[in-house]
Amino acid sequence: MLHAMIMAGGAGTRFWPASRKQTPKQLLKLAGDRSMIQSTVDRLSGLCPAENLMIVTNQILVDPIAEQLPNIPKSSIIGEPAKRDTAPCIGLAAAWVAAKDPNATMVVMPADHVISPDDVFQAALKSAADLVEADPTRIVTFGIRPTYPAEVFGYIESSGDSIEGAKFPSFEVARFREKPDAKTAAEFLAAGTFYWNAGIFVWKVKTILEALEKHQPEMYAHIQKIAASIGTDDFDTTLETEFTAIKGTSIDYAVMENYDNVLVVEAPFSWDDLGNWTAVPRQKGVDDDGNTLVGKSLTVDTKGTLVYGDDDHLIVTVGLEDCIVVRTENATLVATKKDEAKIKQVVAELEKREWKDLL
Repeated sequence: MLHAMIMAGGAGTRFWPASRKQTPKQLLKLAGDRSMIQSTVDRLSGLCPAENLMIVTNQILVDPIAEQLPNIPKSSIIGEPAKRDTAPCIGLAAAWVAAKDPNATMVVMPADHVISPDDVFQAALKSAADLVEADPTRIVTFGIRPTYPAEVFGYIESSGDSIEGAKFPSFEVARFREKPDAKTAAEFLAAGTFYWNAGIFVWKVKTILEALEKHQPEMYAHIQKIAASIGTDDFDTTLETEFTAIKGTSIDYAVMENYDNVLVVEAPFSWDDLGNWTAVPRQKGVDDDGNTLVGKSLTVDTKGTLVYGDDDHLIVTVGLEDCIVVRTENATLVATKKDEAKIKQVVAELEKREWKDLL
């Protein structure tokens, strides 16, 4: 049976001041009328029942996520006691699913991607699940055909060997590559055999747990102790102790770069990873002056600028070009687009000053 797990533990600091510890970007409406995580759950509607859907996040977000997703049993929203990257998160979820359905096929995806249309996305997941059913030792991931030499995404290199019988173009993976510099990214684009790594996976829970056991035995030992406590009164205590003791790492480092039976499906759907404020215009659109305006605003001699607020407070810009203006209840950001990367420095400075109400 198909199960789905959504990873929703990111902090989204690049979207400060709208994104805070209690409302990170996956809980914001950055690409439509629904929050990122609501849209992710909507995208799975009809593919698997609500009881087969789980969300792994951090402990402080369990209640806010449950509030946004009233149709998901709160027991299916698991709060990590510590941030340990994607491999422990996935291992925990696989153990949780395996306790209910040892033969389950599992879909894993982030909570903060923009994907459309839903029917094509579901068809692609079904195709990936079919590939896994045909060979349960397979791990299937999705690659996005690059449209420019991006330095902010990891890459998947295809071997060029296509898989017969797949509904969508599918290939054996030659290797995974980390985020490249500009020169290397241009080489990847020119080669035509590289994909952006979408971070979406399909596998048998047994397969991913066996892979973790082989390649990450210490991590696996902690996960197994957690698995043994599922359904008991000791689960919360065991989760706290054992998960915190894990040395965190990404699933790419932990498994994918070492596993020898990985396929990549060329994604037939539209995909966008909203990594920062300058990505928002791709979803919200721009006016004749290249501005993206969210909320009540008035612009004079303003070009190429994102203005993000609400309908209860007027934001006026005069003479701005290629800027970001974000207004929230207790903080306002004004930055040039070229300096957007420094928003992380702002968050670090707020933490240093212990201005907790702004984090």
